[in-house]
Amino acid sequence: MGVLLGLDVGDVRIGVAVSDVLGSGAHPLCTLTRTNRQRDIIAIGDLVSIHEVERIVIGLPISLDGTIGTQAEKVQKFGNRLSKGLQVPVEFQDERFTTSDAEDIMDQLEMNPKDRKKVIDQISAMIILDEYLRDNSDE
Repeated sequence: MGVLLGLDVGDVRIGVAVSDVLGSGAHPLCTLTRTNRQRDIIAIGDLVSIHEVERIVIGLPISLDGTIGTQAEKVQKFGNRLSKGLQVPVEFQDERFTTSDAEDIMDQLEMNPKDRKKVIDQISAMIILDEYLRDNSDE
């Protein structure tokens, strides 16, 4: 499957996770603070080059009723621009409940509030990527 990059794209930050070479698991990598679209794409492109990424998986914030809202449309537009700008395939993964799952992980780790804010986007990206890997493990 190769190395995959998972992204949790927000208006202010982008959480980033990366898979191992075998595509058997993901781990948090970093959090990017958004500046503008071009710089965001360059920063992600740097990560794609460093980690020799074959595919990017972006969490899609689908509404609980399964509809695509305004935020999901913004994420899709960003993903499409990212794919064109970096010439790397981009796929979307339903990210419903990833924030609450990330909170549960941080509760289990007994992280303090200051540390949580630094890593919640990375952990969400890791969950998104792990779910994608699980859903696509037979490929």
